[in-house]
Amino acid sequence: MKLHRVKERLNVHDSDISGSVYDDVNMSGSTVGNVNLAGCSFKNVNMSGAAFEDANLSGWKLNDVNLAGLKIAKANLAGASITQGRMEGMTIEGILVSDLLAAYRASVSAEKQSE
Repeated sequence: MKLHRVKERLNVHDSDISGSVYDDVNMSGSTVGNVNLAGCSFKNVNMSGAAFEDANLSGWKLNDVNLAGLKIAKANLAGASITQGRMEGMTIEGILVSDLLAAYRASVSAEKQSE
């Protein structure tokens, strides 16, 4: 089924729309629940203000994304990795990450000097 320049509210239940393509689509305010998005690809997507609850995001790869203001609570971050990111003001358990990194670097430097 092709929809082009259609302005409708869809109510989709108990359906298989796997392999569907969405391009230049406004889905703001939509509710998505009990949905399998495994293997989906998202590019140039505005998800500002989106909320995820009881979601399996394991294996996610994020590149060139804006996560400013992101709040993570009660999350399993085992094996998580952050590289080449802007972390000004970022905290973990209320401690600035910049302070944590500075303390770590000072500790590593002190260990190398004592060797």
